[in-house]
Amino acid sequence: MRVLVLGSGAREHAILLALAQDPAVTALACAPGNAGTAAIAEQRGVDVVDPVAVAALARDWAADLVVVGAEAPLVAGVADAVRAEGIACFGPSAQAARIEGSKAFAKDVMAAAGVATAGCEVVDNPAHLDAALDRFTAPYVVKDDGLAAGKGVVVTTDRDTARAHAMTLLDGGHPVLLEEFLDGPEASLFCFVDGATVVPLLPAQDFKRVGDDDSGPNTGGMGAYAPLPWAPPDLAADLVAAVVAPVAREMAGRGTPFQGLLYAGLALTAAGPSVIEFNCRFGDPETQAVLALLRSPLARLLHATATGTLADEPAPEWASGAAVTVVVAAEGYPGTPRVGDPIGGADADGVLHAGTRRRDDGAVVSAGGRVLSVVGTGPDLAAAREDAYRRLDGVHLAGSHHRTDIALRAARGEIAVPTPG
Repeated sequence: MRVLVLGSGAREHAILLALAQDPAVTALACAPGNAGTAAIAEQRGVDVVDPVAVAALARDWAADLVVVGAEAPLVAGVADAVRAEGIACFGPSAQAARIEGSKAFAKDVMAAAGVATAGCEVVDNPAHLDAALDRFTAPYVVKDDGLAAGKGVVVTTDRDTARAHAMTLLDGGHPVLLEEFLDGPEASLFCFVDGATVVPLLPAQDFKRVGDDDSGPNTGGMGAYAPLPWAPPDLAADLVAAVVAPVAREMAGRGTPFQGLLYAGLALTAAGPSVIEFNCRFGDPETQAVLALLRSPLARLLHATATGTLADEPAPEWASGAAVTVVVAAEGYPGTPRVGDPIGGADADGVLHAGTRRRDDGAVVSAGGRVLSVVGTGPDLAAAREDAYRRLDGVHLAGSHHRTDIALRAARGEIAVPTPG
């Protein structure tokens, strides 16, 4: 099987590493890729949000399967264009990708499917903002209704801060979603969905804020771990039954079946699980932790999802133990990152590339905000944390920063799902 992966982040590096271990895969390509993916896959240049260009590349490279990593190409209709060439594509249609591309659309789907989610209100006119804010209480949750690479959300107890973020979005022409705050630990559940069949992967938890103890602004994600030692053992099955399967049925009933990776971000509240958001692709950085534990052939699962034969596949098999991912970010991130700095230790085991490129002299340098993901594994979460941070000690990037508390509270047994009452 010849597999083309679209993207340039650590998520795509993790996908390629898993695909490279699948004996059914005979050739790998990545477009546009980075300095890390170049070591395991052919690199092809393409504008990943141009459906015509991507379909032409898939055809000319004779791909048997195209895996779309990020959300923007899916919202742009890349999967539709690839399938129109008669090539299997892991990723939803543009219509189905609205589950991530429009938070208002996702809320409508959840309401129709009877899936619990936070109460919300969409504001598209600055004149209506103050009255809308009056209908909410702190903490305020203010979201960009469209794609924002994980950085369009502000959660704050300060009304002025909430209002300022909303006005910035509205002034930029973006509708705003005001949402009730959901209390309780968060979980990320990835599910393969082929339109009808839903197969869950290991639940994970990610860390959005830039600083330790969840301080500072939101980012695209600063780390993650899997599985969740504090969660009940049947959590994934329960979430599929209560959340993912009803949404998949609702989307199929609308004539826009979902085919790809449906990601549910949830708060596990005392009243039960409630959806924070849906994504239409593998999450980053959770993917780096989840796939580090996968033992089933990934290409087979992706191809079955893309071709509607997922029900014929055995359930995914997992390694025992845990995995922890820690993101190394460039100076300035999540604002404007400093780029072009040499990276020491970038080619070590467990180091996945995101914002990197290789100079003509062979040196790997930074080329984005989230530069690397460092992945550790172990028999339990504490050991996986130790392994990840030991590997991170060998990475050197001037001015970089990372969180030191990824999975720490979970490893200490300080997280629990609240009980009613």
